[in-house]
Amino acid sequence: MTGPVAIVVLVNGARVEASVEPRLTLADFLRTRLRLTGTHLGCEHGICGACTILLDGQAARACLLLAVQCDGHRVTTVEGLSPPTGLSKLQACFRRHHALQCGFCTPGMVVTAHALLAESPHPTRAQIEDAISGNLCRCTGYIPIVDAIADAARDGTR
Repeated sequence: MTGPVAIVVLVNGARVEASVEPRLTLADFLRTRLRLTGTHLGCEHGICGACTILLDGQAARACLLLAVQCDGHRVTTVEGLSPPTGLSKLQACFRRHHALQCGFCTPGMVVTAHALLAESPHPTRAQIEDAISGNLCRCTGYIPIVDAIADAARDGTR
């Protein structure tokens, strides 16, 4: 493939039509073309989890996906998880439990937690720890993050 490719993606519920280079990553497309900067770039190798998004409802690494691969699919970023005003219940739990310090990993953690709670509304602490094991945090020691997700699970909300 050479030259730009036309794609249509549903991003956070909005239809997006764009012409993209075949090698443009989804992370770069979201950040530079759509200005959705909540999708963070860390390692750019799929290891850190900072770029986690939902692709058709499943957690995925935006740095490992090409924008052209998402043609015809639904992409939800951390921005798409918030209600029109305020925070989602999961985000409020992150705030309540001080589950962030520098905040770099937070969007990926929240998206990963959202996916977990969608699949398993009442996970055990072990399931929560397993679910976020692919998301690296250098600040919190993970305990507040696990506490926040467990709190959201007790409420039965995301």
